[in-house]
Amino acid sequence: MAIGYHGVLTTEKARAEAIRILGEVVSGKDPAAERSEARHAPTIADLCQRTIQEYSIHHCKPSTVVGYRALVKSYINPRIGRISVAEITRTDIARFHHDVRYAPYQANRCLQFMSKMFNLAEIWGLRPDGSNPCRHVKKYPEKKRERFLSPEELKRLGDVLRECEDYHLESSSAIAALRLLILTGCRLGEIMTLKWEYVDFEKGALHLPDSKTGAKTVHIGRAAVEALGRIKRLPGNPWVIYGKLPRARLTDLQHPWRRIRKRAKLDDVRIHDLRHSFASSAVNTRYSLPMIGKLLDHSQVQTTARYAHLAADPVREAADRVSRGIADVMDG
Repeated sequence: MAIGYHGVLTTEKARAEAIRILGEVVSGKDPAAERSEARHAPTIADLCQRTIQEYSIHHCKPSTVVGYRALVKSYINPRIGRISVAEITRTDIARFHHDVRYAPYQANRCLQFMSKMFNLAEIWGLRPDGSNPCRHVKKYPEKKRERFLSPEELKRLGDVLRECEDYHLESSSAIAALRLLILTGCRLGEIMTLKWEYVDFEKGALHLPDSKTGAKTVHIGRAAVEALGRIKRLPGNPWVIYGKLPRARLTDLQHPWRRIRKRAKLDDVRIHDLRHSFASSAVNTRYSLPMIGKLLDHSQVQTTARYAHLAADPVREAADRVSRGIADVMDG
């Protein structure tokens, strides 16, 4: 068993190390085996790969798996990938989280992924039960971006969509996708992967077998049904939002949207803000937050609660009318 390289260790240090190792051997330990085991012990990089291969691929959506791979490659492996799974501590995780504080959303997603990863490490016998080092590491606050289109902005968007349609400035599929997003409040992935077999024109519904929250039925309004009815069906192509190639769907809506929003002077509006705008329109139409949660298929009440401040406007208006009526009577 080698102790070290000549010239790196002095004779005195080598002798002291040899005595220490001899003492371990006398006490029944096998230093050579322990060193070999340490060299072959799984690292955080190994555990990340195993988690994705044996768990995430089978239990998460493909887009989620892609996101996990990106987090591992860009954030986790460069910082803590070489640390042994058995030796990593809460201090290491806290330091990692702090190092990525410049990207709080990504830091929190890394923490979320690693927490699940270390739970699996316990199941796989790589760490003792109850030793998850992510526990008690506090996530960074995430500021939810809220951007809703005003009636004037909706009008501008509608005008630009009609202009693009009339003069063939954008593909009919891209225009149809944007119309459906604003008229249904659906998520981007739900519209982009919509097949004709999922559409129930008679009942005004979309029967989605696989969405963010699982299989579900989306009830859509008459305007959305009419928009669907105007979309051209291509023979042999199952996709509502079809692409250029046979049997293909449109995969890029971001570039058309950037051009369209620029024409409509909506440069700060993201595609997801169309879903927020659907919700704000529902609030302005006096629908309750629980009803809006059902329309948007929110799995948690807290998600819908972000629209509560919008619901205050009609309440304020009602309070103003009631108080004004009482004051008018009292002032006679």
